[in-house]
Amino acid sequence: MRAETQNTVEQIRKSLTLLGQRMDLETAPHRIEEFNAMIEDPTLWDDQARAQKLMRDRQQLMDKFETYNRIKQDLEDNVELIEMGEMEDDEEVVSEAEASLAALKETAASKELEALLDGEADANDTFLEINAGAGGTEACDWASMLQRMYVRWAEKRGYEVELQSEEPGAEAGIKSCAYKISGPNAYGWLKSESGVHRLVRISPFGKGTRETSFASVWVYPVVDDNIEIEVNPADIRIDTFRSSGAGGQHVNTTDSAVRITHHPTGIVVTSSEKSQHQNRDIAMKALKSRLYQMELEKRTAAINEAHENKGSAGWGNQIRSYVLQPYQMVKDLRTQHETSDTQGVLDGDLDGFMAATLALGLEGKSRADAQAES
Repeated sequence: MRAETQNTVEQIRKSLTLLGQRMDLETAPHRIEEFNAMIEDPTLWDDQARAQKLMRDRQQLMDKFETYNRIKQDLEDNVELIEMGEMEDDEEVVSEAEASLAALKETAASKELEALLDGEADANDTFLEINAGAGGTEACDWASMLQRMYVRWAEKRGYEVELQSEEPGAEAGIKSCAYKISGPNAYGWLKSESGVHRLVRISPFGKGTRETSFASVWVYPVVDDNIEIEVNPADIRIDTFRSSGAGGQHVNTTDSAVRITHHPTGIVVTSSEKSQHQNRDIAMKALKSRLYQMELEKRTAAINEAHENKGSAGWGNQIRSYVLQPYQMVKDLRTQHETSDTQGVLDGDLDGFMAATLALGLEGKSRADAQAES
């Protein structure tokens, strides 16, 4: 077997080892049997929230187990084909099997990253907020560019994207927006995007000068129905205001938008896309999710670090720089991951940056585990 092919095989095996460790391969079949037995309980659906969580957990474990076995079997089959091809001096068979192994390596690496999404809320849907920072009109335009970037990223993954609220800029772009993004591991993938994003470019507003703009992104999980978050009515203020949502000047122009302010934390959430009753419900869910996120931050060092790095949307606090002039470069300042394909990134090609942050988190966790063992 060629040295390059042998290296590919070793990388796939390494990914399989991590996958097996993450799902506890030895106990997985037994846990699936336990899930199946619980599903047969006729009283299961008396508690809808518990039943839905059980079904989701069972499906996630089964998917991981099936993925592991499929990759393992494909690896064995292609290694066997290469050995047979080399024995029979059949270069075509060898080449086809090597190409299959190369594709399998990419699949295994992707599944290895997904296996890192094992945080308490990583599997949840997520809320995503964008706020223009320092830079005036330029920053509002930059916030709208980020809005487009994340919507495109989510749609490429087949996620459901629902606009919760949007405040337009005075001259261009947006001052702020909030989305609910629904899909497998939506929060787990997007959580690394929380922070300040910096843009350097030639101004598109007739100045002809190079401008620096900032916008902040905040990501927090949608709270599961079975997680209880208590909100004291005395701690919140609910305001209604006039909203002219999408759809024309005669659509949604009553005082239907809702803003909830949580006094102890200073959290403010809004919803302005539906009826007042629906907006109140959406805003309250968003508030509970934000409070839940704060609790997660207290217990999770990695999320704490992301929150601390968020800072104000201005100089010195950015997590990522997008430079369009005088050269083309997007660089994450935490992982040092970078690319010159700025247009691809702005079109939603963010997986490389998210993967680098996940890998960095794994390195930190491995170091912490090693220190604990010593």
